[in-house]
Amino acid sequence: MKIVVDAFGGDYAPQEIVAGAVKALQANEKLNIVLVGDKDKITEMLENLVFVSDRLEIVHAPDVIGMDEVPTVAIRTKKTSSIVVAYDYLKNNDDAVALVSAGSTGATLTGAVLKLGRIEGISRPALAPILPTVNDGQVMLLDAGANADCKAENLLHFAILGNEYMKAMGVKKPRIALLNIGTEEEKGSEMIKEAFSLLSTSGLNFIGNIEARDVIRGNVDVVVADGFSGNICLKTIEGVAEILFGEIKDMATSSLKAKIGALFLKKGLKKLKYKYDYKRVGGAPLLGVNKIVLKCHGNSKAASIESAINQAYALAKGKMIEKVKSVVKKAE
Repeated sequence: MKIVVDAFGGDYAPQEIVAGAVKALQANEKLNIVLVGDKDKITEMLENLVFVSDRLEIVHAPDVIGMDEVPTVAIRTKKTSSIVVAYDYLKNNDDAVALVSAGSTGATLTGAVLKLGRIEGISRPALAPILPTVNDGQVMLLDAGANADCKAENLLHFAILGNEYMKAMGVKKPRIALLNIGTEEEKGSEMIKEAFSLLSTSGLNFIGNIEARDVIRGNVDVVVADGFSGNICLKTIEGVAEILFGEIKDMATSSLKAKIGALFLKKGLKKLKYKYDYKRVGGAPLLGVNKIVLKCHGNSKAASIESAINQAYALAKGKMIEKVKSVVKKAE
């Protein structure tokens, strides 16, 4: 089982990407990793790291797709870029099961659709980040930005994808909710009302509508949304968390009394920061394409890359893609 890693995607590539890949390799003896990028630079990074050489492969790709490039154009024209070569390797090798990248989101999403193709029966792929909840659980939000305009059918497919992902991660009967402006069935746009109706008769464990303020309370496992609303919800949660942690830090260092008080709260504050740290989750899966793809934050460091690789391995081991295809086929 091979995990393909875009070694030159992200703000801290290749150093942190390579370091994260090696950490994952050290921790899992069943794992094989393919690093894609400039071979000379990757080799240089590996000189000071301890790794099992027969489980690490390097595939040369001298170019990189930048964050400011048009994804559709770049994927078609920059054929020797790390993300394109990584997708080609993933597509053409049966033992390659997943791709991890912290590079351009647009290029990663576009490449997945153009190179891997959508799962038959799934109308659109969805970006599906995992968020921490207040009761120490996790909730998946999808779509979080891949599809700004959606139809009700798309949201039903997102629910199917999220359901199978959470089951692959150990949740026996995922609770699925629909992001809306209220919990009442009659609220929302016509598209949302239609999606509510489809989800209600889907056979999934659909528990109804949910408001954005309740997404991370821990009462649901999967929140379904169109990409526009989902992205706003995600960015709001991230922004509020960042502001609050900044405020807490400023207050804790504002005076001598505050510093003394902060010492007593240090353990609790560290636990709180860890709990809501997106870096420990890894990456946001792009669900609905024919192989596993995980998109990490652009500023991901080694720990995040390692987590994403572990996440990809768990999904492949749980045969998530095969299960999604089976569910979609039965639904049809």
